Amino acid sequence: MNNWTTQMSLWCGGVIAFGLLLISGAFAATDGAMTLLLEVLGAETPIAYDPLHRFSIALMGAVSLGWGATLLAVARITPDLSAQQAQKLWRIVTWSVLLWFVVDSLLSVATGFWRNAIPNTVLLGWYLLLVARLPGGAGQMARA
Repeated sequence: MNNWTTQMSLWCGGVIAFGLLLISGAFAATDGAMTLLLEVLGAETPIAYDPLHRFSIALMGAVSLGWGATLLAVARITPDLSAQQAQKLWRIVTWSVLLWFVVDSLLSVATGFWRNAIPNTVLLGWYLLLVARLPGGAGQMARA
């Protein structure tokens, strides 16, 4: 693996780890980290989990886990692509990441969990820094 692939793999690992944290909210025996996260984000305490909350949180975790794993696969295959193919692929991925950021952050603010927009911004910034360093150059990516 080259340096860019390693760094993007770390980013994907962060998404996967967050998915696992969300999944931990599915069960009372494993929801400690999820409870702490909700408290940091501004939830009223004590957290009153019911089956619908547990299902929703775990489902979001499964989606995050799958999204991170999918992007990890894309990152790992990138060195095997031509520069033009890689730029085209990551441009499409970037639109999906931007869509996630806008929707997730707006909903976070609209529902009173504005603090969630902070780690979203960090994750987006980290992603954009990595994509700007995509082999072949970000300038070429914009023109591809």
